[in-house]
Amino acid sequence: MSVAAGQGWIETYRGAVYPWHCDHMGHMNVMWYVGKFDEATWNFFSAVGITPGYLRDNERAMAAVQQNITYKRELIAGDVVAVRSGMLEVRDKVARFVHEMRHAQTGDLSAVCVLTGVHMDSQSRKSTPFPPDITQRARAQLCNYDIAKEQTP
Repeated sequence: MSVAAGQGWIETYRGAVYPWHCDHMGHMNVMWYVGKFDEATWNFFSAVGITPGYLRDNERAMAAVQQNITYKRELIAGDVVAVRSGMLEVRDKVARFVHEMRHAQTGDLSAVCVLTGVHMDSQSRKSTPFPPDITQRARAQLCNYDIAKEQTP
C-alpha cells in the first residue's frame, strides 16, 4: 500500500456483489463498479461538506469532468467490497480524488478510480470557488497516493 495508515482516508462505501451485478463471464460488470464508485463519491463529498442540502441551499452542483478506472482483480457474486477514498488535490474550483475498492475479507485491491470534479453554480452552469470551510475539510482528507504504482496492471 502506498499511503501512510489512516492518512486522509475514509471508508465511503461497503456493500455486496449480487448475482445480477455479474455479466455473462461471471464477474461484476463495469457498470456496477461505476455505480459503487459513484455512491462512494457522494459519501466522500458529504464528509467534506458537499451535502445535498448544501448543493440545494446554495444553488451549487458538482460536475465530473474526468474519471479513470483501473481494474485489478475480478469480483464475483457474494463478495463484500469496501471503498476508501482520499483527496489528491484541492484547487479553487476543482477537487481530484481517489477511490480504492477492495475485497472486504482478503483486502485485495479490486479497482482504483481517480476522479476530477468541478464545483459549479447550478444556475449559471459556470465553475465557482469552493467555500473556505469546504476547502479546509477537503484538504484535511489529502492523502499520499502513487497513482502510477497502483494503476499498473
